[in-house]
Parts: sequence; C-alpha cells; structure tokens
Amino acid sequence: MCEARPMRYIIIGAGAVGGAVGGRLAEAGQEVVLVGRGPHRAALAEGGLRLRVPEGELTLRLPVVAGPGELGPLRADDVLVLAVKTQDSEAALQTWGPAPVEGGGTAAERLPLLCAQNGVESRRLALRRFRQVYGVCVWLPSTHVEAGVVSAPCAPLTGILHLGRHPHGTDDTVRRIAADLEKAHFEAPVVPDVARWQYAKLLSNLGNAVEAVSGPVDGPVAEALLARVRAEGTAALDAAGIGYVSAEEQRAVRGDKVTLVPLDGAPRGGGSSWQSLSRGVGTIEADYLNGEIALLGRLHGVPTPLNELLQHLANTFARERRVPGSLPVAELVRLAEEAEAAAG
Repeated sequence: MCEARPMRYIIIGAGAVGGAVGGRLAEAGQEVVLVGRGPHRAALAEGGLRLRVPEGELTLRLPVVAGPGELGPLRADDVLVLAVKTQDSEAALQTWGPAPVEGGGTAAERLPLLCAQNGVESRRLALRRFRQVYGVCVWLPSTHVEAGVVSAPCAPLTGILHLGRHPHGTDDTVRRIAADLEKAHFEAPVVPDVARWQYAKLLSNLGNAVEAVSGPVDGPVAEALLARVRAEGTAALDAAGIGYVSAEEQRAVRGDKVTLVPLDGAPRGGGSSWQSLSRGVGTIEADYLNGEIALLGRLHGVPTPLNELLQHLANTFARERRVPGSLPVAELVRLAEEAEAAAG
C-alpha cells in the first residue's frame, strides 16, 4: 500500500494563532501556505514570518497569498485552517468554499476545514458550506500586534489543540492532522466531543472583553467582576443543556505543559481582543464570546446583563478605536452594578 501524500496546510488568517500554528508546522517540515491581508501580508511576503518562541526568533519564508486565485486549483491533500476572528469567518468561507480542487469539485465539497478560533459559531457557519468541518479548542497563548511578527511564548509546548469532527466524532483525517501537530511543539488530543472543550474555552474567553477595555484582570475587584461574568455564562450554558469540560479536567490535561516564558523584545501584552484594539482594526470578537452568552440567555430565559454590557463596551472601543485598557476598573464595576440593578 502506498503511503499517503503529506498534507499541505493553508492557514487562512496568519495572525496570532494562525501564524503560530503555521510557523511551527513549517519548522517541523510540513508544507504551509499563509493567507494574509494588508500590511501583515506585505511584511510576510517581504521578510518572512518572524516567529518569536522561547528558543529564539525564527524567520520562516513561506508562500503568502491573499486568496485561492493565487494558488490555482487547490490540491486534494490540502487542509484549510480557518484562523481569522469569527467576525471575518463568513467572508473567508465565501472566498475559499468555491475554490476549485484538482481532479474536480470544490474546496467545500472535498477538503477538510479546521476552525481554529475562539467561540463556537464559526463551525456552524462552516458546516453550511463545507462537508468536512473540524473543531479546534485553541489553548495557545500568542500575540500579533506588529506586521510580520507573531510571538508564541510558551514551553515546553507551544499550545494544546483538542481536535474533533463537527458536530461530533473522529476520523482518519483528523488523526493525521493531529500527528503532524504533535511533531510541531503541540499536544493535539483527538476527541469525539470537541464541543465540550470549546464551550469550556468560551467561558474562559468571557474575560477577554474585561481585559480589552480595562486592562489585565488583576486584584480582587476585577477578579470578583470576572467571576460574576462567568457565572452568567455557566448559567446560560446549563439552561441550554450544553455540556462543557470542568476547570479541574482542563487543569489535569494542561498541567505545566504550556507555561509562559518571557521573550526578549516581545512583551505579552494581552489576549486576542486586546490585540484587536491594539492594532486598531475596527472590529472585535465580543459578539461571538460575550454575545454568545447573551444569545443563549435570551433563548433560555437567563439574565446576562454583565455579558451584554461587555459586548457593548468592547464593540464601542473597537468601532471608535479607543486605546485598550483605558476604562478604569472602578468605572467598569460601576457600570456593571448599574446593569445588574436594571436587570433586577
């Protein structure tokens, strides 16, 4: 029997997550194509991907495209990794779904698509077009605020990526992908219930908006607010009958495998929402994080005033291009108390 041809990974959105995953795969010998736009794409094409990791800075000169038209027919062994923010998923799916594949058919009909993103909405959007959709629970602290540069400051692993078919199950394709990731500084458990991991990650990501508008969640006041925000999230998930992995199970899997290491010249900054504000892109993912909880609350009769407030504030900061962390925590707490009082 002939050995299967190695997969080529097309990273749609070569930012913090996509750049780290694509860069590590390329370093491990996999064929990788990066998809970017604007100044980041120009920097990648001119100087390569500068991936800052605990071992030092890697410069990876990889093919960079803006869309499928620059590649010609896609290959039958291509894997599409959707790593844009969820608010950009629809445009990416519209662009890549109809792309022709060698031997006939389209990407949506023939190629696997991995949704390596925060939140849970993109995999549903993808399944409307793509036949083979896989969820990825992304535990990968990484930063992209400078064109052409991605920092992935963790060791001994760069990250942990739980993988599974959407809506459920596993198959040989996802096991092959996991094997490639395991050679590239990742742990990649293949699980039949990846949604449970993604919903657990959603709960942890509810604090992204707090960090984006008021800075690091540090101290008892901010921590107490975040606890109330996440309590709304668990109440909404419980009311909807949606299962999620417990904090204890997450800690048992992660242990000390993904530990932040200070990188010279590469301050950590903040998470994905903070980074969006720092880059001034004008959009943010809050509609698919805090907004997901607000949606579930409305569907199942659970009040979610704090998540609604954070969704509104994060969107306002993005739209008006405000400086991240510029709302004092005391003011955020005051607004939160008013929102809770109004909700009764």
